[in-house]
Amino acid sequence: MAEINASIPFDKRLWRQDIAGSKAHVAMLGRQGIIDAGAAARIAGGLAQVEAEYEGGGVPVDLALEDIHMTVETRLAAIVGPDAGRLHTARSRNDQVATDFRLWVRDAIDGHLAAIRTLAGVLAARALEHHATVMPGFTHLQVAQPVTLGHHLMAYVEMLKRDFGRFRDARARLNQCPLGAAALAGTGFPIDRAATAAALGFDAPTANSLDSVSDRDFAIEYLTSATQCALHLSRLAEEIILWASQPFGWVRLPDQWSTGSSIMPQKKNPDAAELVRGHSGRILGLMTGLMVTMKGLPLAYSKDMQDDKEPVFEAHDLLELSLAACAGMMETIAFVPGRMRASAASGFSTATDLADWLVREGGVPFREAHHITGRAVKAAEDAGVMLDGLSLQQLQAIDARISAGVFDVLSVEASVSSRRSLGGTAPERVKAAAEAAIAEVPQWA
Repeated sequence: MAEINASIPFDKRLWRQDIAGSKAHVAMLGRQGIIDAGAAARIAGGLAQVEAEYEGGGVPVDLALEDIHMTVETRLAAIVGPDAGRLHTARSRNDQVATDFRLWVRDAIDGHLAAIRTLAGVLAARALEHHATVMPGFTHLQVAQPVTLGHHLMAYVEMLKRDFGRFRDARARLNQCPLGAAALAGTGFPIDRAATAAALGFDAPTANSLDSVSDRDFAIEYLTSATQCALHLSRLAEEIILWASQPFGWVRLPDQWSTGSSIMPQKKNPDAAELVRGHSGRILGLMTGLMVTMKGLPLAYSKDMQDDKEPVFEAHDLLELSLAACAGMMETIAFVPGRMRASAASGFSTATDLADWLVREGGVPFREAHHITGRAVKAAEDAGVMLDGLSLQQLQAIDARISAGVFDVLSVEASVSSRRSLGGTAPERVKAAAEAAIAEVPQWA
């Protein structure tokens, strides 16, 4: 029973938040005259000593003390004596843990927001560097149309911007203080919940005592935000893995973000990227696990909710590591523009440009232009050349409306340069987007 009941092996992570909550609570008790000022001062001094001890030597684990709350209170009693028992006036471990956990998740989100800004800034800087570097764009992992590497990297900046917004919104919703809800029904003591909420940096106290101690939406929303971010990082990691493989050869992995083989000396394995990809599955599982834990619980608090912290703690660690690894990889990875450009020129990636030219210059309906282009692709395949390798005579044999001006759009460089629509891959568009992101990302708030 001691082993299954105790949470101190993992909830010791909450010690800073637990002490902060106790400091705010005892200050309020003293101001309200619920305990005398002398006792409040002694408790505050004792809490400061416990804080210094834990900062220097960590939190001792004693299963008999069950959780971080009893661990702190027991040490406080050893320091200040019986006055320590006054600290728990007008609160319960139910509202205490709900407050501690919200504070911890809030701090975790702040860390993620900073890490997302760092990664987005790295990607924007590399996008600016490669705003005109041509590579193939894919659909179905088949060469579709040429794009620029900068444009590709900026797509991930957009994903991270959404991730940032999700975490920011989750933080705003969780920033209400449960302290003072007590076990589930509130308290008869004349407490000042607004004061403790303000002291802890919350926007306001929570409005319903039952919901205050039973709500774990903030933990689930944290995990859903973490999962979405991890999925984006996994997609980036998968591309690094593909691009580093010999059939692609588009990137050279830095030594510090890859490993060798125990038997094959020529190998340079993208282990960091593979682990980021793997971590996304674990984070998804952690989110699902907590949702299933919470789905059938009646109001208010049930001991099942002790299992809310480990998935959040584990997801936090995995996501922080993944964000840092992606930033490190993307900052130091070496791109191989020649291989990218050669791949972009394969697969008749400028076929759409020929069709668009026929519509724009020849007045051909797009569906007819699509069929004409298909015949041109077949002719190029038969001749063993790309579309811009066909002669004007060969193209005019397919359709007499084709003129020499078509060669202005058939190279991959001409193709990307023509995509000047808002959000398009034209180098000047990408350059402007990357420059804007470099200026804006540090201001994300």
